[in-house]
Amino acid sequence: MREAEAVVGPFRDALDHTASWPVPAHLTVLYPFLTPERITKTVIDDVRACLAAVPAFACTFSRVAWFGQDVMWLAPDPDAPFRALTAAAVRRFPECPPYRGAHPDPTPHLTVGSTHLADLTGMRQAAGELEAMLPITARIDCVRLIAGNDAPGSWRTVGEFTLPTV
Repeated sequence: MREAEAVVGPFRDALDHTASWPVPAHLTVLYPFLTPERITKTVIDDVRACLAAVPAFACTFSRVAWFGQDVMWLAPDPDAPFRALTAAAVRRFPECPPYRGAHPDPTPHLTVGSTHLADLTGMRQAAGELEAMLPITARIDCVRLIAGNDAPGSWRTVGEFTLPTV
């Protein structure tokens, strides 16, 4: 999502702790996933196979939204293809329920900031600035498998999967 990263990158650098890991602007398909040492060639092949059912698509981010007052995010429209990617991954990897089962039907979102790193006043100011830069249109034609742990700098792309075109 280069299109989104170009706009939200500076906000994420200041407001989102995952930007320092470094994890680029993204919508999570399935988290948590397998630990890095459990990701084998077979797992990568299984990820590729389960994602092959969802074709590439375009989406637009036209509004800022919030989870309570803790997380500021951009809402994708449509969100159904993201939900389909998550459903396909969960069917193949049922041992990895979204957010450890706390959110069985997670809301697709691009996190811009959270109170893990930023304060609410700073996030509200950023939300206003960001709203003036919307909409952002992005072509979703691949999914990255990024793995790591809680240590900063441990996250790495271990696979990239092209979505089929129709």
